[in-house]
Amino acid sequence: MELQDLEGRMQKTIDVFSENLSEIRAGRANPAILNKISVEYYGVQTPINQVAGISVPEARTIVIQPWDASVLKSIEKAILASDIGLNPNNDGKLIRLNFPELTEERRKEIAKDIRKIAEEARVAIRSIRRDGMETVKAEQKSSQVTEDEKADLEEKIQKLTDKYIAEIDKMLENKEKEIMSI
Repeated sequence: MELQDLEGRMQKTIDVFSENLSEIRAGRANPAILNKISVEYYGVQTPINQVAGISVPEARTIVIQPWDASVLKSIEKAILASDIGLNPNNDGKLIRLNFPELTEERRKEIAKDIRKIAEEARVAIRSIRRDGMETVKAEQKSSQVTEDEKADLEEKIQKLTDKYIAEIDKMLENKEKEIMSI
């Protein structure tokens, strides 16, 4: 039973959760919401950040400045087709994305979505724990580990699980505070 393997899988879950949180639009301009948007560039789907410079000049504005002006329309179409809910303003040289002020109702909706994502991450961590526990039981049955070693491994697996679930809870709490305070 490799604890490092379980810990690595749990850390990947945390990384995915963190990435999901960064992509949530919280009323503040965050270039991470563009991470999953690709544009057609010379016949190839290419991430926006590889065909344009992305900057945040103000708290509620993202500016996308393509290195090749011919891709401007493609970027605009890709943003409109995505589900980020922003309308691009194209001035012929660059695209501005303005983030509207969040209403109280929308903030609560976002907080609810974040709690759902956090619960999915917790379930993934618990699933990894279950896999680890099953492996330990199987090793004990096949006499690869003793009863005492089994108990010790199960305790270590539970401590890892508790550590990563606490990390998810902390990240959730910080993101909720950020959303509710905007």
